[in-house]
Amino acid sequence: MSKKLNEQIIYEILSAVGEIPKGKVASYGQIARLIGKEKNARLVGKVLSMGQYSAGYPCHRVVNSAGRLVPGWPEQAALLRQEGVPLRDDTHVDLKLCRWEE
Repeated sequence: MSKKLNEQIIYEILSAVGEIPKGKVASYGQIARLIGKEKNARLVGKVLSMGQYSAGYPCHRVVNSAGRLVPGWPEQAALLRQEGVPLRDDTHVDLKLCRWEE
């Protein structure tokens, strides 16, 4: 991939993440589908894990397809709770109640 294409994908991912409203969550796969890269959920996770790109975006609103939070990021649960996102347990959100329907 060219550098320009990489920058475009990063922009598209972060733009989609920026649309997730407070109190809702989206999955990595859902973000990938929104940008037309449905088989690239891991790429979404990779971009969101890179602080130099994702700072200022609500990355805490992105979880895996089972609603699992990011391992090793305890602040994510606190940020989601502050927004009223219901958690099933310490490591999972309740997707039935808080999935973003874009």
